Amino acid sequence: MNSAHIVFFVLGLTVGGIWVQAEVQKPITEQCLICMCEALSGCNATAVCVNGACGIFRITWDQWVDSGRLTIPGDSPLTDSSFTNCANDPYCAADTLQSYMVKYGQDCNDDQMENCYDYGAIHYMGPFNCKADMPYTYESIFKRCLRNAMRDDKRQKSS
Repeated sequence: MNSAHIVFFVLGLTVGGIWVQAEVQKPITEQCLICMCEALSGCNATAVCVNGACGIFRITWDQWVDSGRLTIPGDSPLTDSSFTNCANDPYCAADTLQSYMVKYGQDCNDDQMENCYDYGAIHYMGPFNCKADMPYTYESIFKRCLRNAMRDDKRQKSS
């Protein structure tokens, strides 16, 4: 993990029957999450689940389980609706992705860095297939969003 990672609450523990959040690292930047959302769903929060992938980040059951079965406040990871409740909540879903990347983050494009491009590949194609080519539509929307964000960031810094 590099020093740019921010500590955030994402893993849960049951303590005396109460679901408690625990600290872990937060490798994905907010801008990266925005671009993942844009490429995956157009950030359309009205489409709840499509082919088993839910929410604006199109999280799957397996990703949710691998990430520690995070829940929205007041929910239990053992209820039938806890997966869809979390995946359809932007904050819980983002935390799920953070936890997933802590577990599976890697350099997928061999540029000697673990960054947003890698996280986008891992989320879409899985941690064991992230070196493969991303589907054209997803990759083009994702990269365009990242380029636009960098361009906007440069404009702000020069103002």
